[in-house]
Amino acid sequence: MAGLSTHILDTHSGIPAQGVKIELFAIGPDGTAVSQGSFTTNADGRTDGLLLSPEAIRPGTFELRFHMGAYFRGRGIALPEPLFLDVIPLRFGISDPAKHYHVPLLASPWSYSTYRGS
Repeated sequence: MAGLSTHILDTHSGIPAQGVKIELFAIGPDGTAVSQGSFTTNADGRTDGLLLSPEAIRPGTFELRFHMGAYFRGRGIALPEPLFLDVIPLRFGISDPAKHYHVPLLASPWSYSTYRGS
């Protein structure tokens, strides 16, 4: 099924990251960012629905902004000020809107990684 989805794993604690704000933007050719919505992760570290539905997905450049600093502060983790990682932006391209794009984030207060999942 086509669409865009994500999930977040807290690699510091080894759990899904619940309650993380995620923003989605479409990036124009001139670099302008146009909001496509704001989401919050559930107990499984996922959003309750697709970020882009099969009807809404289209070719282009997009950016997810994961508000991880607020999440780690909320977990009571001792962190320096300013945070090493606060809002993590991931910019990626969608070339085939007939396919599903899954963009997960594995994050700690000091590192992150991503990949194109299924």
